[in-house]
Amino acid sequence: MDNGIIKKGYELRAIERAAQIIDDTYDAVLDVIKEGDTEKEIADFIEEFVLMQGASGLSFDTIVAFGKGGAEPHHVPTDCKLEKGMLVTIDMGAVYQGYCSDFTRTFAFGKISDKQREIYDAVYESQKLGVEVTMRGMRCDDVDKVCRDCIEKYGYGENFIHTTGHGVGKVVHESPRLGRGSEEVLADNMVVTIEPGIYIKDEMGVRIEDMVIVGKKGVVSRHPTELIVIDR
Repeated sequence: MDNGIIKKGYELRAIERAAQIIDDTYDAVLDVIKEGDTEKEIADFIEEFVLMQGASGLSFDTIVAFGKGGAEPHHVPTDCKLEKGMLVTIDMGAVYQGYCSDFTRTFAFGKISDKQREIYDAVYESQKLGVEVTMRGMRCDDVDKVCRDCIEKYGYGENFIHTTGHGVGKVVHESPRLGRGSEEVLADNMVVTIEPGIYIKDEMGVRIEDMVIVGKKGVVSRHPTELIVIDR
């Protein structure tokens, strides 16, 4: 018995629509965000925009993290103002017809340092490798290991402080768990996230997350994961 973690066609369509709403929301954020905006203001904008697109709600409380706020995987938006040279992490999801989506991107606002770029590149490579190996018959801890080994290669293994991913469905966190020691095996039509991250305390953080429908090529989101730099 799969306990609902293997999705039927109508469930996948609802999840894909929830993801499309978030894709459109991310486009809107990139269009409007500007220097001096606060994390809370962007989080409020996201919630309003998601509901305007026909979602019944948010999958979870939106995470908007500027600069050192990104070092906290579950950062709560504050009155911190956006400045040039900051990395921005946004983690958000929508609910459509009872099904969730989950999406994270990190982008640069203005010119960033070589260290910030190196950390982004490490997470980018890790996430890309994780997506590539997410397929039927793969053990969940093996997917986690692929992502973790990549980040360890860059020297930031101790800064990857959570699991690689999780299932998504009627709730945003469900089985399977893609982490160390998870013996669950991926099957077609499971929906899972791949979301490695690096977190440098009191300094910065980077996370990139996509949902993958096991058995289908690529990811659910239409947004690429290459670094976006906004300079205005």
